[in-house]
Amino acid sequence: MPPTPQPPVSPGPITADAPGPIARPLLTQAWLDLTFLHWAAEPATVAGLLPPGTVPDTLDGLTYVGLVAFRMHRVGWFRLPGVPYLGTFPETNVRLYSVDAHGRRGVVFRSLDASRLIPVAVARLGFRMPYLWSRMAIHADGDTVTYTSSRRWPGPRGARSRITVRRGERIEEPTELEHFLTARWGMHSTFFGRPVYLPNAHPRWPLHRADLVECDEDLVAAAGLPKPAGQPVSVLYSPGVPARFDRPARPAGIPTP
Repeated sequence: MPPTPQPPVSPGPITADAPGPIARPLLTQAWLDLTFLHWAAEPATVAGLLPPGTVPDTLDGLTYVGLVAFRMHRVGWFRLPGVPYLGTFPETNVRLYSVDAHGRRGVVFRSLDASRLIPVAVARLGFRMPYLWSRMAIHADGDTVTYTSSRRWPGPRGARSRITVRRGERIEEPTELEHFLTARWGMHSTFFGRPVYLPNAHPRWPLHRADLVECDEDLVAAAGLPKPAGQPVSVLYSPGVPARFDRPARPAGIPTP
């Protein structure tokens, strides 16, 4: 297997706080009731799935595949109030970790299942984002949260997930890996074949370690990645944060964590 190409400059530092505030946001939204599941991966296995101009971001020689379930809350444009119905919905995404030639660390979304058809259609058709319409629900019972998803359109129809976690104590000092997996201040993508980087800013993540009670899913494989082997190496929960997105150099789609 050929070696993974490296960016021409060193990646920027991993920082728990955003590089700076965004005074005039393009988009606003909140991410609530999040669960982060992560599996380690060899960089060469995911390099071909990243946008041009990016390579896998690594920590101690490994990169990661993320499965993130949460509730999107009140997506809004500019400084207008967020939309209460169409802008609020469950979502589960499959993501990879990237770095570009400018040293900017980011995420790359391989799939984004969401339960509102109109936002899915707008994101797919208008912004070329890999959103998919799914039947979804989030149920909380004390410290236990369950996320369910079953894909409707465009496919593979029936791709599903059922994730249950039990929230633990708040993490006072996250590890370097926990910051690496969650403190991401931009998204790499393409728009009509051109690379795009969309910066974001939000307060520092309030993180909790969590116990994985159940994980029955095929979203990772449906996103073109090898089926995860074994248990995730990291299971985290967060009550959420409000987020703002800056204007990219070129147009991009609706971002998510």
